[in-house]
Amino acid sequence: MSRILIVDDELSLRQFLALLLSKEGYDVTAVEGVLAAYAALDEGGVDLVLTDLRMPDGSGLDVLTHAMRLDPAIQVIVMTAYATTQTAIDAMKAGARDYLVKPFDVEKLLVQVGKALEVRRLESENLYLRQELASRGKSGQVVGSSEPMQEIHTMVARVAPTRATVLITGESGTGKEVIAREIHQRSDRAQGPFIPVNCGAIPETLIESELFGHIRGAFTGAAKDRKGLFFAAEGGTLFLDEIGELPLSMQVRLLRALQEKKIKRVGAEVEENVDVRIVAATNRDLMEEVTEGRFREDLYYRLNVIQLRVPPLRERREDVPLLVRHFLTKLGAEHGREMKGVDREAMQALMAHEWPGNVRELENVMERAITLSWGDMITLDALPKALQPSADLPSRLAVIDLPPEGCVLDALVEALERRLILQALERTGGNRTEAARHLGVTFRSLRYRLAKYKLVEGEGDEEVEEDA
Repeated sequence: MSRILIVDDELSLRQFLALLLSKEGYDVTAVEGVLAAYAALDEGGVDLVLTDLRMPDGSGLDVLTHAMRLDPAIQVIVMTAYATTQTAIDAMKAGARDYLVKPFDVEKLLVQVGKALEVRRLESENLYLRQELASRGKSGQVVGSSEPMQEIHTMVARVAPTRATVLITGESGTGKEVIAREIHQRSDRAQGPFIPVNCGAIPETLIESELFGHIRGAFTGAAKDRKGLFFAAEGGTLFLDEIGELPLSMQVRLLRALQEKKIKRVGAEVEENVDVRIVAATNRDLMEEVTEGRFREDLYYRLNVIQLRVPPLRERREDVPLLVRHFLTKLGAEHGREMKGVDREAMQALMAHEWPGNVRELENVMERAITLSWGDMITLDALPKALQPSADLPSRLAVIDLPPEGCVLDALVEALERRLILQALERTGGNRTEAARHLGVTFRSLRYRLAKYKLVEGEGDEEVEEDA
């Protein structure tokens, strides 16, 4: 089901369009202004935006720009009562699909909506094909536009063409191998092999032979010569994953290989030259391992020429919608399913989750959701129970009953929302990023609500200057 976002400060028009398009089978969200539109777009899953041009808190062109920045395939139709030739030119230059002059013909509106959504489908397919072709050439699959990931993209671009040894650190499941592959693919060694080695998965008695190879008769069972993984990576990149698991005895051998660029096979008398770039990764604090005597200090400094820290997913939650779209396309193709998106409730649950397993956990969740979904949209019931809202939430809300004299629903909802925001800010010492996490909304969504309710921001907020 295609999702349409309506942005207009006129309540009657929002209600009319929402009713009209809902009857046509679309999933419709209607908001009153530019800031509310930003929050809705940040939640992800929007296919088409119908936006007024002039609103009290900004312009529809601002909404258009924000939408295109998030997803170039989003279609935007601008609505205006002040149409001029220049208005149309400005809207189309900024990337609008079309524009409508108020009051507009309903049939014309429905035709334009249908055409825009068909273009959205085709452009999404084309974008995926371009990404696939690029990933098979010089580009990898490092997904993310958050500030920490932008820094990683910049560092990868700078270090990839060099021969510097790179140490990638971060929790399990954050995508360290993906970044290592990106470094390899963007280097002058891209035509050579990329050999990944999990240092923690090879028995200690075999790891020397696996890495450096052996000659025939070097030990029981060595029936023929073997060159090992260093030689298998000749001219390319050897990725030593979980380097912190490497035994101390092997750390000495590895250090010499890095310093001398020569390898001696087990049982051999002479060393052999090898041309290999080393990229290593670990989920441990190697400096702490050095202090505890479990990792050689000289090897640590040899590996740590360039360090890239991959943040856990909970620290870059704004990348979740991008990753979700990436996995929907990738896994949908693998499973023969054409998935259009994730509905609002499911996306809110994905944004609220802590992701202890990081990107790997998100990929597994999306594969499960694609498998269990009946239609082409991921819904809340397709997600694991651990991601779904607490079962006792309705009972908590049951204490709010409709008074006999009735109530003003919007005022009641706003009062409750304002109260919960204040509680979240108090609980987190004024840190908006943490408060957004407690409330299960994006950082930008919380920032919009803070502005809407004119709430004072906490002094402990570290994000204020960054996102102002």
